[in-house]
Amino acid sequence: MPAYDFKGTWTALVTPFNKDGSVDLAGFEKNIEFQIAQGITGVLPVGTTGESPTLEEKEHASLIKNAKKIAGKRCEVLAGTGSNSTREAINYCGHALSAGIDKVLLVDCYYNGPSTLELREEYYRAILEEFKNIMIVIYVIPGRTGTAISPADIAILSGMYDRVLAIKEATGDLGRMEEERAMMPSMSIMSGDDDKTCEMMTNAKIRSQGVISVTSNIAPKAVQEMVSSLLAGNIERGKALAQKLKPLFSVVTVKVPSKRTLPGGKETTVEDRFRNPMAIKAAMNVLGLAAGPARRPLGKLTRDGALVVQNALKAVHESSPEILGPIEDFYKVDIKKRINDDALWAGQVY
Repeated sequence: MPAYDFKGTWTALVTPFNKDGSVDLAGFEKNIEFQIAQGITGVLPVGTTGESPTLEEKEHASLIKNAKKIAGKRCEVLAGTGSNSTREAINYCGHALSAGIDKVLLVDCYYNGPSTLELREEYYRAILEEFKNIMIVIYVIPGRTGTAISPADIAILSGMYDRVLAIKEATGDLGRMEEERAMMPSMSIMSGDDDKTCEMMTNAKIRSQGVISVTSNIAPKAVQEMVSSLLAGNIERGKALAQKLKPLFSVVTVKVPSKRTLPGGKETTVEDRFRNPMAIKAAMNVLGLAAGPARRPLGKLTRDGALVVQNALKAVHESSPEILGPIEDFYKVDIKKRINDDALWAGQVY
């Protein structure tokens, strides 16, 4: 059995930056205080949503340390320590342990594309052997990494170490998740896709225990209540909340057609796919939370992309004002006014 019962709602925190590109630690602290005030289970600093690939080592270590210092014992902290280099991941894990955090999220090694056997032996197992008191959450997201550790290798690894806490499932493959549950009856399977959380939690062959969420950056209370309801067996309420949150879940990634003018004047259309954290950062900036610009190579949205996010915020605020209401109270802003402020949206686009 795992050494810890991993479940609930964990927010994959955005890393807020100042206009000059430096880390906004004051904004980071305020955002965590908001999460705690809304009853979140835990926070995840420096994951993909936190733009970990563009953080320098000192920034990475500082954000992990500050997250733990701010949260204290009021909520859990899961440190993002994954890398495409085992040596670098070990270094980040050391920073987490030094900060008093014993639970880390390790993403499958991106770009260099190790096999599932190599992932098991040269990455996850190497880290578990390096640190005898660390607990890991395995993050499988082949759409970003180009590789994926197999359910069988996770099962073998979890049979060797009770410190394999959970699988963050962002494959979108329900059949794979059913296979994981069949092989590992007591393993925590956490949704890594907000829009699939309800389905994963109510599928008897998966029985997910919660979500590591992007949307909870702006709607922590509502996402937490959805997950808590489903865990408690109140399926009707959980599904009702999922339906209210659906517009927000649908814009974690934004895909829009965009026109390009080629040399010579001919026009063509391409699809711009603005991936996490672009949409959530735009939403946070408009709503009045600390987010700031993204770091290159991420940039801004197109106007059409921003319109998709704006319409999602409008739909939720008009139909279920209680979803975003806590932002108004905590950050002292007028949400309706901000959502409809064209000048604020202009700052989020090219």
